[in-house]
Amino acid sequence: MDMVFQWLLLTVAVAAGWAAGRFSNQSKRSSQVISDENSVRDRLQFLFTNYSDQAVDNFVQSLAVNKDTVSLHLSIGSHFRNKGETDRAILIHQNLLARPELPARYTPQVTLELAMDYLNAGLLDRAEALFHQLMGDREYGRRASTNLIELYQQEREWEKAAQVAQTLTRRDADPAMFKKLAYITCELSDAALKKDDRWAAQKFAKEALDYDRSCVRATLLLMKQQIRQGNFREAGNQSLKVFDQNPEFGPEAVDRLMKLEHEHGDVGRLFKKLKKLYEQHPSTSLLLALVESVERSSGRPAAVDLLRQELEVRPSVRGLLRLVEMAGYEKGMSTDEGRLVSRIGLLILANRPIYRCVSCGFSGQQLHWLCPSCKQWETVRPIQGVEAE
Repeated sequence: MDMVFQWLLLTVAVAAGWAAGRFSNQSKRSSQVISDENSVRDRLQFLFTNYSDQAVDNFVQSLAVNKDTVSLHLSIGSHFRNKGETDRAILIHQNLLARPELPARYTPQVTLELAMDYLNAGLLDRAEALFHQLMGDREYGRRASTNLIELYQQEREWEKAAQVAQTLTRRDADPAMFKKLAYITCELSDAALKKDDRWAAQKFAKEALDYDRSCVRATLLLMKQQIRQGNFREAGNQSLKVFDQNPEFGPEAVDRLMKLEHEHGDVGRLFKKLKKLYEQHPSTSLLLALVESVERSSGRPAAVDLLRQELEVRPSVRGLLRLVEMAGYEKGMSTDEGRLVSRIGLLILANRPIYRCVSCGFSGQQLHWLCPSCKQWETVRPIQGVEAE
């Protein structure tokens, strides 16, 4: 009997302890609100990392859709898209849109996410349709329009890209959008020039400058058009405007100017202009152009003295190679030594990138007005330094 009584007391004590613990935990849970977005993201990451795909799918399918869980659905969809599992992201966002219990105010946001899924998956027609659908939305219209422009850039549909960009510039005066519109218009100008439609080419180039006075490419396109029309002096004047727009592109302007003068002018007469530009915006390309102008007007010894003097202040591999070539291996340097210096210098420069994107670091030997990596306009520029400009 005593034994039975003791067991009863033990059972009651355990039950009381369990009840007290459960009540305490419930109180704590009811008082805790997860408001830290990083905490939610960490928990989601734990779910994705530690459970099977089937478990995650079952979790998503069983998760209710309401104003409290929409953000969770969107986070899961974005995770899959960023992970490269675009098909699963599409299914999640399609499922959300198909659920009648989805609050109406979330429909534009989910539609935008689905459009981004389609864009990442290469389903451009579907993405285009959804972006167009969202263009008039107050909250998501701008993002949809910006992505639509990038889609058209990818497809090189410049007229459509220009139309969307013009719509955005009518709503606000964002300088970045005006620059983008200017460079898109330059693409239209370049396409017209390739068809020898000089009137349209000039019209688009001038429109580009109306959108953005600092648009270097528009100025170089106008220079190209002047050359085709035989207006060589005006073409030269156009190239010099680049230094007022963006001196970092000065080497591009100088290279075109020197080629023009070699074919249709006199390099020697450029001395004063090049000297003034070099004093304001020193670069290797400008120095070599100035040295060539001095050589034509005053002779090689004067040009060699100028080059040697400037290299002591602003050394460069290209300048050194030019000095070795012009000086004729002076001051006891044998012919073999001179050739060795030239060979080493050329090897250093052979595979070095000439241009680099100031935004993402993409580099190469070709100038891209639209960076192939970060898709921004006019961010790929000539590299500065001893082995470059």
